[in-house]
Amino acid sequence: MNIKIIIIPFFLLFAISCEKPNPEAQKQNLGGYWEIKTVKMPDGEKKEFDINTIIDYIEVKGDSGQRTKVSPKFDGTFATNGVSENFTLKIEEDSLRIYYKTPFDEWKETVIEAKDSTLTVINRDNKIYTYFKFRKLDFGKPTTDN
Repeated sequence: MNIKIIIIPFFLLFAISCEKPNPEAQKQNLGGYWEIKTVKMPDGEKKEFDINTIIDYIEVKGDSGQRTKVSPKFDGTFATNGVSENFTLKIEEDSLRIYYKTPFDEWKETVIEAKDSTLTVINRDNKIYTYFKFRKLDFGKPTTDN
């Protein structure tokens, strides 16, 4: 068996998996409803969230946006307390950064991954937050048999 047949695909796969994320493309994936799944603490401890009553709605317009905590309702809509955090997006050191500013605090998060269905960020305390796109509650519509 020719060793090149084995080695070349291996190196191609390795090269593809080592590609740095494109921060500009990550911006396009930030918007939507995000449900927290895990938080990894700096000491390696991991906290898992199986059920969430509050999710994050992120709206992006250009290089800025808003993050709002919302609660899904059974009818498919969302309730909010009306409080949002404004943010700006900046690409620094080949990474996408989210800068938040409220009357009470300022902080930043660095986007590790922003795909269509997964969002992972690290904050100033070195906590890594992983989110998945929220799927609306679906209780199925009752069928009527005539």
